[in-house]
Order: sequence, then structure tokens, then C-alpha cells
Amino acid sequence: MLIANKLIAAGAGLAAVLLRRAASVELDWDTRQKSRFDAVDSQGRRVGVFLPRGSTVRGGDVLVAEDGSLIAVKALPQPVLVVTAGGSLLGLLRAAYHLGNRHVPLEVKADRLQLEPDHVLADMLRRMGLRVDEAEAAFEPEAGAYDASSLAHGHEHDHAHDGSHKHEHTHDHGHEHRHDDSCGHDHEHGDEHGHDHGHEPR
Repeated sequence: MLIANKLIAAGAGLAAVLLRRAASVELDWDTRQKSRFDAVDSQGRRVGVFLPRGSTVRGGDVLVAEDGSLIAVKALPQPVLVVTAGGSLLGLLRAAYHLGNRHVPLEVKADRLQLEPDHVLADMLRRMGLRVDEAEAAFEPEAGAYDASSLAHGHEHDHAHDGSHKHEHTHDHGHEHRHDDSCGHDHEHGDEHGHDHGHEPR
């Protein structure tokens, strides 16, 4: 088995000729959101993917095998629900809000939303006056604000906790309390002070 333990987001920095020569692998969203999985590439090779935990693989990314070979990732078309609102941006915004409240993996486009098939959600959206169609398409849902894969895709989120999260409160971490153990990013410290950092009056 060929082992791939490195990911180059969107193939950044790779020459086009290398990408054209690379093997490829088609993966659905259920597989691509895992950091460890097996696949078979276009050359018939079994590939064992071992990425840092929390990694998400996107269509257009490139896996790098231990022998240096490149494997381009393609998002495999899969069943999705396509939600449109007849040009009504407000309708799509309302739909995105309600789906977000339910923590539904959601792909946001300028003129539509895409989500995995769910008849209960489809009925809810239709009651909101939206059109819901079934389709086969690549599915690339939005990454969460603290998703580890956002690092690889160039988002301004370095997990160094240097204040770049742009929280509304001043979050300079000048005190000794680190978040290494929580990393859930809900910032509910278990200690005496709440999140207003009242331990150091200013």
C-alpha cells in the first residue's frame, strides 16, 4: 500500500505539468472529511491516507505519498439537495440561518445552497417557499470557523491563539491560562473567571 501523509491545499505551488501527470482519486464528502482512510487511485494503487487529525480533504487538493508521488483529489459527485429561491437573496439567507442552527453541513453558492439529502429538511425548506431539487454534484460544505482544514486553505487562523481570531473581547492571553486542553474553541474555562477576563481589571 502507498502511504500518503501530506496534503497540499489546492495544489498550491505545484507546476501545472506536475498536476497533469499526477494520478488522481475521486472521493465523496463522507470520505474527505476524515483524516485517515483508504482509497484506490487512477493508476489502480491502494493508497492509505494518514493526515493530521482534524484535516479535511477538498476537491483540488493534492496528496503527497511517501515516495514523492502526487495524487490529485477530485470531489466525487454525490446525491445532494439544491436549494434555490428564485433570485431572492433573503430567502437563501433565511434558509442558511435555519440550517446553520441545526448544524447541517452546507455548501453556500451565490445563487443556491447545497446539502446532503434529508427529507425532513427538504420539507421545511419547501414550506419556507424555496425550491428544493435532487441532483448529483460535488459537495464542498463550508468549513467551520475553527475547522483545522481552514489552515491549509489559507484562512487567517493560525491556532497560535495570538488574538487573530478577532473575538469581540480583547483576547491577548497575557495570563498563563492556555487553551491546549480545550481546543473546542467554546472558550468555557473551568476556572474562577468567566470569559470577561475580570481577573485583571483594566
